[in-house]
Amino acid sequence: MGVIGVTGHVNLTAGSVPLVRDALRALLGAHRGPGLVGVSCLAAGADCLFAEEVVAAGGGLVAVIPSRDYREAKVAPGQRAVFDRLVDVAAEVVVCGYETAGRAAYEAANRVLLERAERLVAVWDGEPPGGRGGGTADVVLEARAAGVPVDVVWPEGAARGD
Repeated sequence: MGVIGVTGHVNLTAGSVPLVRDALRALLGAHRGPGLVGVSCLAAGADCLFAEEVVAAGGGLVAVIPSRDYREAKVAPGQRAVFDRLVDVAAEVVVCGYETAGRAAYEAANRVLLERAERLVAVWDGEPPGGRGGGTADVVLEARAAGVPVDVVWPEGAARGD
């Protein structure tokens, strides 16, 4: 499978987390070891679950951070320990050239992710883009347009919260 990028929803319900984690573990299980490289922007929800499973499978992690202020501005206090741990274990950390987090920074991070990925895992409920750009559906459409294969992960019972 090689280099796999991830996009996915940040607002998974608590009950969805173990379902998504198990589905990601199953998907990545056949590719365990150092040949596996995961590329993630480390957003809450799907991005961090994927990154944790890549590391657990013995793969390398590339963290793509949208902006210099991303951790302070966008990572919730309760999520910072996970974010920090993943940044610490990442084989490479790429910080996009934006000072502040926002739509342009997220779109730039997604471009970096898609440039590096040979394949994309999308933890996605299949809903179309919301029209703001930079969301999960947008990344799926960009990947498909670029010829990057997409594996959609949305297990039975998964749901998004508010």
